[in-house]
Amino acid sequence: MTTEHRITSRDGVCLHAQVDGPDDGPVLVFANSLGTNLHLWGPILPYLTQGLRIIRYDKRGHGKSDVPDGPYTMGQLISDAEAVCDALNVRDAMFVGLSVGGMIGQGLAVKRPEIIRAMVLSNTAAKIGNPKFWQDRIEVVTTSGMAKAADPIMQRWFGKAFYESPAMPPWQAMFEATPVAGYAGVCAAIAGTDFYTPTSGLRIPLLGIAGSEDGSTPPDLVRETIDLVPGSQFALMRKVGHLPCVEAPEVFAGHINEFLTATGHV
Repeated sequence: MTTEHRITSRDGVCLHAQVDGPDDGPVLVFANSLGTNLHLWGPILPYLTQGLRIIRYDKRGHGKSDVPDGPYTMGQLISDAEAVCDALNVRDAMFVGLSVGGMIGQGLAVKRPEIIRAMVLSNTAAKIGNPKFWQDRIEVVTTSGMAKAADPIMQRWFGKAFYESPAMPPWQAMFEATPVAGYAGVCAAIAGTDFYTPTSGLRIPLLGIAGSEDGSTPPDLVRETIDLVPGSQFALMRKVGHLPCVEAPEVFAGHINEFLTATGHV
């Protein structure tokens, strides 16, 4: 069963969320990357353990959520995730975050530990890029539009084989459909974020996933963040880039399923 929800954040922004599965199933909350919407996770759903309550949502400025004027802050993005979880009565969930979604997960786990009992951080880090990198990206999309930025970003997102395949263009279309204000707003939030200290204080089961061909968050960067948390696990997926859930959904889901079992979440 699939239900759609409109959830109002603390500062009045309306967020779009989608829930699949039984009301009483173990909860997984998914937070997607910059320039994508909740459908990023669609390819892995058929391969996940049955009976889960799966919650996906669109960040502010993305998908069917409101697009307030930017810039946004990471605190706002974390409060949005918090609002979604509170509205849907989420506690003791496994949180799966990719790229900026993983940054949101780190912040939420520190702020509201009762919401997150375990976490999967995919293709992310405690700090991504630097302010100049993100300001340059903001200037490209605000002056020339999303399409202008799309091709070099697709080459960073995907392994060479997938980039050259007929399966890639729909994901480029998703990126290009992202509102400029929303994309630039989240870029600003990432630019101002450094979670090395708070993330190093986490003491929850943690799985890190990286792609060997990721041009946005290379494996060493991901691993550096995962290693901040004692007892964490790390999986390197070969021949995939920044969105391994798209390029190798069965393998990606397999890592989540194994982690669900290992942490007693199912």
